[in-house]
Amino acid sequence: MWAILFVATHILISSARVRPAMVGMMGEEGYRGVYSLAAFATFIPLVLTFARHKHTGLMLWNLRGVLPVRWLAWLMMLAALIFLVSGFVTPNPGAIGARSAGDVTGILKVTRHPSFVALTLFGLAHMLMNGWAGDLWFFGSFPALGILGGYHQDRRKIGELGERYHELVAATSFFPGAALWSGRQQWTSADMPWAAIGIGSAATILVIMLHPTLFGGSPLG
Repeated sequence: MWAILFVATHILISSARVRPAMVGMMGEEGYRGVYSLAAFATFIPLVLTFARHKHTGLMLWNLRGVLPVRWLAWLMMLAALIFLVSGFVTPNPGAIGARSAGDVTGILKVTRHPSFVALTLFGLAHMLMNGWAGDLWFFGSFPALGILGGYHQDRRKIGELGERYHELVAATSFFPGAALWSGRQQWTSADMPWAAIGIGSAATILVIMLHPTLFGGSPLG
């Protein structure tokens, strides 16, 4: 229930119909406050419920002892933290006004939604390592929000910003690397997000060290 509410409230409150009405009634700051309140009001109970019922339900797979899968999960988490940092240091292309397709640089050449990709990778990595049904509901809510949220934001921004954002969508990709593989974007040395890579790598090491204390279980096995 909390997993569904966590995803659904994010999508509903930011929808093209609800968001403008709320902004009209309470202003941009008031809307952001309500949005944040709804996020915390669903996320905190979701986390607390999961904490009380961790590793419950039917076990659908157990891949913890499969070393290549564990390495894959580590790499996905490293990528997730790099994308997450990139999402903070690289302005959202539709936050204030749409960038033109020719202004795309850095991580936006890899994906126009680095924060949503980070959520998706985080959830998928933990789903690989936690095959219990209860765990899958919890961790599955993150890729659900990441994928649906990215798609939903694109549709809303096209409606708000028009052809310019539509051109940005056409020139970039949500799936990491798709725009580069297809030739729509070209990577240069100037695009390398060194700061995000450094901070994300340091954060990964810190998470590995603190994981047993903060969350239980060890990523190292």
